[in-house]
Amino acid sequence: MLFFVLAAEFINGWTDAPNAVATVISTRVLSPYSAIVIASVLNTAGAFAGTAVATTIGKGIVNIDSINVFTILAALISIVIWGILSAHYSIPISKSHALIAGLAGAALAEAGPHVLLWAGWKKVLMGLVFSGLFGFVGSLVLAKVVTRGFAGSSPVKAGRIFSYMQIASSGLMAFEHGSNDGQKFIGIFTLTLVLGGVLPEFRIMWWVILICALTMGMGTMVGGKKLIKEIGMKMVDLKPWQGFCAETSAGLTISLASHLGIPMSTTHVVTTSIMGVGASRGMGNVRWDIVQRIVTAWMLTFPICGTISFIIALILKHIRMGG
Repeated sequence: MLFFVLAAEFINGWTDAPNAVATVISTRVLSPYSAIVIASVLNTAGAFAGTAVATTIGKGIVNIDSINVFTILAALISIVIWGILSAHYSIPISKSHALIAGLAGAALAEAGPHVLLWAGWKKVLMGLVFSGLFGFVGSLVLAKVVTRGFAGSSPVKAGRIFSYMQIASSGLMAFEHGSNDGQKFIGIFTLTLVLGGVLPEFRIMWWVILICALTMGMGTMVGGKKLIKEIGMKMVDLKPWQGFCAETSAGLTISLASHLGIPMSTTHVVTTSIMGVGASRGMGNVRWDIVQRIVTAWMLTFPICGTISFIIALILKHIRMGG
C-alpha cells in the first residue's frame, strides 16, 4: 500500500519538475541538468516547510472514519495511471486535481456522498480560483512594473541582472512546490498509516516527511524534458526578466496558499503566471492553442481520475465482500 503512495509521490516529482524549472531553462539561464538538480534539492527542502496542506488533504477532504486503505489504494492507482498517460503525451496536468478527484471518487464508492467534507472542499475551490487569478494578474502587474522600471537600462546589463534574479526566483518556485505539492502526499502517507493501524491518530511524523521528500526529490531528478518544453518553450517565448516575473508571482502565490493550508495546483499557478507575462506584451504573444490544450487537460483530470478511482474502489469493495 505504501508503495503506491511513494509511487505517486515519485511521479509527482517526475511530472511536476517543469513547474519549478521550466522558465529558467527556456530562458537559457541554466542548463536543464543544473536547473533540475537545484529543483530536486529545494523541492525536498520545501516539503519540510510546514504541515498545513498535508493536514487539509489527510483529514479535511473526506471523513477518514468512513474510508479504509483500499480507498486510498484506488485513489493512488488512478493518479499513477493518469500521471503516466499525461507524461507520455507531454500534457502538464495537475497532480493536485488528480489526487483530490481520486480520493473523492474512491470515497464516494466506499461510503456515499456523506463522506465528503465540504469545509475542506471550500479550500480546494479557493485554490482553483486563486491559483489562476493570482498567478495571471500577479505576473502581469510585475511584468508591467519591471518594463517601466528598466525602460532606460541597457538590454545587456538588464539581461545580466535578471539572469541572476531568475536563478533566485526559480529556487523560490522549487521550494514552494515542495511546500505545497509535496505536502499533499505526506498527508496521504500519514492517512494510510492511520487507516492501517500504524498510527493511533492523524499526526505528521518527521520520518514521513523525510521519506516523501526524498522520493519526490528523486522523481524531480528524473524530470521530463518534454514537459519542460511544453510549459516553458511552447506557450510563450520568454526572456530572463519575464521568467523572473512568472516564477516570483507563482512562488509567492503558492507560499500564501501553503501557509493557509490551501492545496493548490502548481501546474495551474505556473501556467497562468507564464500567460500573464506573455499578455503583458499583448494577448497575441500567448500561444492560445497550447493554453487550450493545457486547460482541457485540467478539465479532464477531475472526471477522469474520479471515475477511474470510483470504478477501482467498487471492484475492490466487491472482492472484499466475496462477490
